Amino acid sequence: MGERKNKVFGLLGKDIEYSFSRGYFTEKFEKLDLQKCKYVNFDLQKIEDFPAVIKQGGDSLGGINVTIPYKEEVMKYLNKLDKTAKAIGAVNTIKFTKRGNLKGYNSDVVGFEKSIFPLIKKHHKRALILGTGGASKAIAYALKKNDIKFKFVSRNPNGKKEISYQDLTEEVMGEYQIIINSSPVGTSPNTEKCPDIPYQFITEKHLLYDLIYNPEVTTFLAKGKVQGATIKNGYEMLQLQAEESWRIWNKA
Repeated sequence: MGERKNKVFGLLGKDIEYSFSRGYFTEKFEKLDLQKCKYVNFDLQKIEDFPAVIKQGGDSLGGINVTIPYKEEVMKYLNKLDKTAKAIGAVNTIKFTKRGNLKGYNSDVVGFEKSIFPLIKKHHKRALILGTGGASKAIAYALKKNDIKFKFVSRNPNGKKEISYQDLTEEVMGEYQIIINSSPVGTSPNTEKCPDIPYQFITEKHLLYDLIYNPEVTTFLAKGKVQGATIKNGYEMLQLQAEESWRIWNKA
């Protein structure tokens, strides 16, 4: 990477006053002594303002991460998509190619896989994905790749891959022993909230994974732990996807 040039990296999102990415990369640049690199938040109220950010940044832009709610909406502004991002239909990393094109990638897949798979046991054959936003698509892709069957749980189910929260019977909960919260329910400051699932049917055979990392133990995870389930939050996934973004930005 051209260290001689000032490079600006950033996170594209909405209402992202606090961002994991900014803290993570600011610390990383200090450790690597990359004094000319900085990481900022591109906090946009509407995706239509994105081209102006690119125009204004010009050659100084080194790479962009994308968060809620723009992982899908940003795609129409990109020149190319990596095959994983294309298959998923969501982008969380944008690379500026040598020709000045914008290419979309999805590093959530790598982050999720590397953080959940050490916890998966032989009996973990099926998963429920709570929520159907951009992040849920990367999770579905990773599960499919690893031969784990899944269903999305949605408040407004659509199509045969989706079921409603009302469909979560004892039988369904017994069959699907991985439960992944990809919805924002339970994020700080609304930490008392949790997805509306029948927690009484969770056992020590279950693995509960929450993409949320703030708070560290969400109500969703705490309720699972009480039932003896294995629990994991999204902090490591974020670290791993950030490192994968960095690798993407810096590869030739």
